[in-house]
Amino acid sequence: MGASLSNLGSNGSTIGPSLGDIPENCVARVFLHLTPPEICNLARLNRAFRGAASADSVWESKLPSNYQRLLRLMPQRFQNLSKKDIYALLSKPLPFDDGNKQLWLDRVTGRVCLSISAKGLLITGIDDRRYWTWVPTEESRFNVVAYLQQIWWFEVDGEVDFPFPADSYTLSFRLHLGRFSKRLGRRVCNYEQTHGWDIKPVIFQLSTSDGQQASSECCLDETEHDDTYGNHKRGYWVDYKVGEFIVSGSEPTTKVRFSMKQIDCTHSKGGLCVDSVFIIPSDLRDRKGGGFLK
Repeated sequence: MGASLSNLGSNGSTIGPSLGDIPENCVARVFLHLTPPEICNLARLNRAFRGAASADSVWESKLPSNYQRLLRLMPQRFQNLSKKDIYALLSKPLPFDDGNKQLWLDRVTGRVCLSISAKGLLITGIDDRRYWTWVPTEESRFNVVAYLQQIWWFEVDGEVDFPFPADSYTLSFRLHLGRFSKRLGRRVCNYEQTHGWDIKPVIFQLSTSDGQQASSECCLDETEHDDTYGNHKRGYWVDYKVGEFIVSGSEPTTKVRFSMKQIDCTHSKGGLCVDSVFIIPSDLRDRKGGGFLK
């Protein structure tokens, strides 16, 4: 913009080339090296920039290499869409597998993210209302979470067979200690049933179809100071990292199995909300500090 203004004479007439004189194909070559938000901002400058910002060659470079396979996961069929429209479509959470899973692209990098609802997980005792209930909530992207009242054998398992593009991914569970609700417009938490999570750690595990494995463990109700959550983690949605795995891109799909367990039957535990599982490119998760979840 500054270059354009500098080429105006004192009477407002143009005395040299301006941004509007740059060929559209040259602008498109520059856009190959910019992020989608930067491209959209520059598209407002003039007609050449708008044209370049709609070029299929620009947006195909931003899409995952297997974007056509991702589109086939959707129940509806998308035909005759420009590459820009496909990018915009995939940048929004798209449900599949009866609405129990969502995929989307990170809007800046175009990398694939995936979430799996608690309804898409195998939860021990989930059909027995003495142990578990389903709680509708706007705090979940799936609008419902599983709430554990009390149980001795705590186990949650899941599996996903998905066409992940080549990348390094982190898998995590999104959990909340205490039952939350709204009262007079304010969020309140009840910890009456929250117990047993400070005695023994929960074991998190994952494995992939090509032999990768990872595990971690954590006491969910710790009393030690935490920089993010203060003196305890009650009343907050917390991302519990299970581990990382790498996709090389050599296989059409990667099968990932994952679980969290606390099956020591010497004590009961309860008062826990299970929202979902997230699989996010590892450096995106680290960069965003867990804020990508909602």
